[in-house]
Amino acid sequence: MSGAIEARLAELGLELPDVVPPLASYVPALRTGNYVYTSGQLPMVDGKLPVTGKVGAEVTPEEARELAARCALNALAAVKSVVGDLDKVKRVVKVVGFVASAPDFTGQPAVVNGASELVGQVFGEKGVHARSAVGVAVLPIDAPVEVEFQVEVED
Repeated sequence: MSGAIEARLAELGLELPDVVPPLASYVPALRTGNYVYTSGQLPMVDGKLPVTGKVGAEVTPEEARELAARCALNALAAVKSVVGDLDKVKRVVKVVGFVASAPDFTGQPAVVNGASELVGQVFGEKGVHARSAVGVAVLPIDAPVEVEFQVEVED
């Protein structure tokens, strides 16, 4: 059963993917009280990374921005896996984005905007969030970007 949020995703031409299986010893998302924390979500599509490498070298900032949006979709799938319905999301509290960056690349905020803007389009005012955009040397399996969420939910 899909609710208003999944209907909004469909209006945007997006489909909630299956939850990406963990690559190590962790769970995709965990609920504690009224909060759900996702693990870092890579931009996996059908079990594979569509692109690998560093942003500002092998990966363009525009490609990375699209990959960050894919990470956000994967994070939403992880949230749904623990709450059952994305309509239970009361607020997206925080988005953290990690960008595997070439040494001279400083556009991490614009890359992570891919995730932030998707959240805003999907949740409207409930999607306004705090955020960090961090440049890192390397990410798991040479992913260009990784995103995690903290959301507040209601029963």
